Amino acid sequence: MRMPISAMIGIFFTASYFIAALFADWLAPYGMAEIVGDVWEPWSAEHLLGTDGIGRDLLSRMIYGGQTTIFVAATATVLSFSLGSILGFTAAVRGGWIDQILSRMVDLMMSIPSLISALVVLSVMPVTLPVLILVMGVLDATRVFRLSRAVAVDITVMDYVEAARLRGEQQSWIIFREILPNALSPLVAEMGLRFIFMVLFISTLSFLGLGVQPPLADWGGIVKENKEGIVYGIPAALLPAIAIATLAISVNLVADWVLNRTASLKGGRSG
Repeated sequence: MRMPISAMIGIFFTASYFIAALFADWLAPYGMAEIVGDVWEPWSAEHLLGTDGIGRDLLSRMIYGGQTTIFVAATATVLSFSLGSILGFTAAVRGGWIDQILSRMVDLMMSIPSLISALVVLSVMPVTLPVLILVMGVLDATRVFRLSRAVAVDITVMDYVEAARLRGEQQSWIIFREILPNALSPLVAEMGLRFIFMVLFISTLSFLGLGVQPPLADWGGIVKENKEGIVYGIPAALLPAIAIATLAISVNLVADWVLNRTASLKGGRSG
C-alpha cells in the first residue's frame, strides 16, 4: 500500500521534532539558559529566531523546550496507557465487584476536570519532572481506562476468548495474548490524541507557573516568558505555539494513517 502524502508530511514533521529533541545538545547553538544578546533582538544570522525577553537565544530555547515537552508528554502517555489499559482490561475480564470498584473510582476522578486536579496536587507538592509525569499520567489514565474497558468488554465475549478460558489460560495470558492484539487499532489512534493532549497539558501547566520550572525550558514556559512581546509585535511567544500546533497536526496524521492501515490489514485477513 502506497503511503499517502498526508502521512508522509506527518512523519516528516513528527520525526523532525523527535530528532531535534534527541540531539538537542548538538543542535542548539547556545546553552539553554545562556544570555547571549539584548532583549528581543530580531532574527539575524547570529540568532536565527532572535532572542527572548532576557536575551537568550530563542532557537536554542525552542530546541531544548521541545526536548523537555516531548519527553514529559511521551513518558506521561506511556504511563497513562500502561496503567489505564491494564486496569481497563482487568475490569473487563474479571467483571463483578472488581469492575464496579475500578469503574466508580475512575468516575470519581473524571468528575473533577484534569487541569483543576493537577493544579491542586501540584500546588502542595514539589514541582519536579517525575512529579509532573506521575500526576499527568495518573489523571489521563482514567480516559484510557474507559476506552480500553469498552473495547475489552466487546472482545471478552468472542469465541476465542471463551476457548482460552476453557483451556484454563491465566488472566494475564488472556489480556496480553487475546485482548490486547485485537484492541490495538483504537488504542493506537487514541495514543496519538493522548500524546497531543499531554503536550497541551504540560504547556498549559507551565504557562500557569506550575509546570516545568526555570531554568528548564518548555514550549508553554517560553510562551509565558515572552507573552508581553506580543503587544510590541514581537513573535517570540508565537513560535512555540506554532510548534505545538504543527506537532499536534503531524502526530494526528500519523495516527490516522496507522489506524487506517491496521484496519485494512484486518479486513484483508478476514476476507
